[in-house]
Amino acid sequence: MSNYFGAICDEFFVSTRLHLKLELPNSRETVLHFFERVRREFPNMDRMRRRGNGGLVLEQSDESANPMWVRLDPNCLRFGEGSPPNLDQPRRLARLVLEQAPFHLSLSELDIDRLELVYSFDLDYGGNHDQLVAETFFSDHPFAGLINGDHATHVIECQPCLGVALTRECDTQAYMELRSRSTTYEASRGQFDPKPLTVSLTTRRYWSAHQVSELIAAYDDLTERATRLATDHVVPVIVNPLAHAIASRP
Repeated sequence: MSNYFGAICDEFFVSTRLHLKLELPNSRETVLHFFERVRREFPNMDRMRRRGNGGLVLEQSDESANPMWVRLDPNCLRFGEGSPPNLDQPRRLARLVLEQAPFHLSLSELDIDRLELVYSFDLDYGGNHDQLVAETFFSDHPFAGLINGDHATHVIECQPCLGVALTRECDTQAYMELRSRSTTYEASRGQFDPKPLTVSLTTRRYWSAHQVSELIAAYDDLTERATRLATDHVVPVIVNPLAHAIASRP
């Protein structure tokens, strides 16, 4: 299925975020032991660097390979892969990280706020992203008179975000978001640099009364839900129409 996801966009990313209530430990011994455990399973992840916010990233040094990363931010553990040939390797990385992180980083169920899985579909477009979204999805909508009327010279903000609860308790949720990267300056000049227009699908589980040992099961559940939502709704209703609209423009 990931082959299909990658085939209908320019870049497809699978990323996971484990949000925490307390700051992650950042001592040399703790971080190095955790990263070494990940590198033992994924030897190509052989470069560590520090981000501007103080976060630490373990990633591949081979820039020709699909990007993979594990990132320790102060209150969040992030990991994922770009352009995976299928979903097996992102799942393998997730299972390793979620199995090892509680032990190496001293995580407990009291500390976990929420777990998120994100599928991101990037579509390169060298035009007004907001205008494209407005014309693709709102030309026959009641909003059309506002955003496409004679008074509107440019559409400069059109980034829909929708969220639904997937359980009666609302502890499991899904969000679909369109993220434009066009700027007002570009619109005023009528010149746009090619940039990715991103469609992201996020499935989220809030961590209430769950054990830390349930992290992998929760990840598997979010993956199953995300894959089904992407296949049945996000790809045919959002991604494909945008890709067709981009292809139809000169």
